[in-house]
Amino acid sequence: MSVTRPPLPPFTPETAAAKVRAAEDGWNSRDARKVALAYTEDTRWRNRAEFADGRAAAEALLIRKWNKELEYRLIKELWAFTCDRISVRFRYEYRDDSHQWYVAYGNEQWEFEADGLMRRREASINEHPISEDQRRYFWPLGPRPADHPGLTEMGL
Repeated sequence: MSVTRPPLPPFTPETAAAKVRAAEDGWNSRDARKVALAYTEDTRWRNRAEFADGRAAAEALLIRKWNKELEYRLIKELWAFTCDRISVRFRYEYRDDSHQWYVAYGNEQWEFEADGLMRRREASINEHPISEDQRRYFWPLGPRPADHPGLTEMGL
């Protein structure tokens, strides 16, 4: 059975932005199994200094990530795109199990198959601790509300 994950390449400004928002919503679900289904079986990832080869390895990475990054809230924004590639910038907040809050930000480069599954993901991420009063994301856990501003609208 062939699976597709719309929007499909070649991307337009509208479909690239929709792809980015769909990825953001998926990651905000923190459901590693569901999120991993957006990637090819042989996907290749670079996430900070960690590498994942294959969907199962990507899922395992996400499980580890969300087990330590609690109350995770993410905003992604389209930066640029071509026929089958998308570049995004992002910012997310989370806390650890000692209640220390962090902000992480960076960029990702994505490459897609014709079926819309991501075959390659490269993420460069920086983070630093913040105080609770420096937090900017307060929506209930899960996808960002449709009327919540994005990074540019928030001046980030």
